[in-house]
Amino acid sequence: MSHCNTILNQILRIIPRHEFESLAHKHHVGRKFRTTNRWSQFTAIVLAQLSGRMSLRDIVENMKAQAHRMYHLGVGLLSKSNLSRINNNKPYGMYEELFGLLLSKCQNRPQGHDFRFKNKLYSLDASTIDLCLNIFTWAKFRKNKGAIKLHVGLDHSGYLPEFVTITDGKTADITAGRRIDFPKGSIVACDRGYNDYEWFNSLTVKGVLFVTRIKTNAKYEVIKSNPVNSKQSVISDEIIQLKAAEKHLAKLRLVTYLDPKTGKEYQFLTNHFKLSAKTIADIYKARWQIELFFKWIKQNLKIKKFIGTSKNAVMTQIWIAMCVYLMISFIKHGSKIPKSMQQILRLLQLNLFEKRDLVPMLLGIPIKIPIDKNQQLLFGKS
Repeated sequence: MSHCNTILNQILRIIPRHEFESLAHKHHVGRKFRTTNRWSQFTAIVLAQLSGRMSLRDIVENMKAQAHRMYHLGVGLLSKSNLSRINNNKPYGMYEELFGLLLSKCQNRPQGHDFRFKNKLYSLDASTIDLCLNIFTWAKFRKNKGAIKLHVGLDHSGYLPEFVTITDGKTADITAGRRIDFPKGSIVACDRGYNDYEWFNSLTVKGVLFVTRIKTNAKYEVIKSNPVNSKQSVISDEIIQLKAAEKHLAKLRLVTYLDPKTGKEYQFLTNHFKLSAKTIADIYKARWQIELFFKWIKQNLKIKKFIGTSKNAVMTQIWIAMCVYLMISFIKHGSKIPKSMQQILRLLQLNLFEKRDLVPMLLGIPIKIPIDKNQQLLFGKS
């Protein structure tokens, strides 16, 4: 049987070590490391994310127990105190930049969304991560509550979180949304939390298309009514002019759709005039993928319970969790494994320190154990 490194080693090899060390040097502050390094920190938190470790002591003890299988990873001596010190003091910006590096590797894999149009499709939303204000005193959200907010622009090609911003809990969704520079010609699906007429105008000027739900109290004038196909559950398709204090608002399209399953009526606002009304409704329905993304990372990665209380430690843990998501996505799409992200994660958790090929293990290909010829002859005689 050929020699194999551990599954953990093969996962970490997705990141070129020289590129990681370049980022570590760029973001280094303070004195030079003596017994450990940023690679040790990264390996420890990746291990915690994949194996479900919940505390600094748990992480360090697990690494010590597996020391004989981790020597080839280049991990330095790590204790509870120095892991805590690195998490608190070494800038988390390194892992934000590492996330961008991994994202570019994932984007190089040919993927696509489920629609016929060739435009890039994004879903934009935010999710609040609750924190205890007595412990995380820097994360004040409400009077007696702490929180931070994760803003994501999800690319439907491979469901990659292409645009990620982490803010305090008070930051409005639209405030973070305005900072995202979507590529020209792309389509952005977002909920009513992003209803801002000035932002709609700026997207239109940039050539970015959007699909959202109109607010119930919005005032508008119908300029034209387009013919509709009632068999597709489309009630109306109108060209409208919004009425607001802002001047020179662009004309928009309002599609009214009746969900055949629930009987509920929805009104979708868009600046895309060429796609069918049914496709506009389907684009907004596809926005559910970002809800599934938030649900997945909260259920499967450690971004709700933290191993440090400082802002830098929390941000470090979240950015490394996002890197782990991209690493799993890279494995799935790069190897064309027909399993879900959750199935892949479960298999990785169970086999982190097994010495076997990663892809055959995920595909369920059994290990071929060579038979000793002497034993074969012996059994043949009996």
